[in-house]
Amino acid sequence: MKAHVYVTLKTSVLDPQGQTIQNALRKHQFTGVEDVRQGKYFLLSLAEGLTLEAARSEVERVAKDVLTNPVIENYSYRIEE
Repeated sequence: MKAHVYVTLKTSVLDPQGQTIQNALRKHQFTGVEDVRQGKYFLLSLAEGLTLEAARSEVERVAKDVLTNPVIENYSYRIEE
C-alpha cells in the first residue's frame, strides 16, 4: 500500500511562496488562476500485511506527529492498495 500525504498551510496563515507563484502566473497571462497555495507532498510506502484500518491509523499518526506543524498546517491523505 502507498499513502499520499498532502500538507498545506492553514487558510489563516499567509503564504508568500504561493503569492509569488500567483504573481508569476499573472505576468505570464494565466488569468484563470485566482489563488495559489503551496504545500508539501509525501509518498509513504506502507508495510505489507497492514489492514486498511491500521494503515489509516499509522498514516494519521505520522502526519500529525512528524509531517506537519499543527499550529500552521493541515494535512490530508489518500491510501491506494
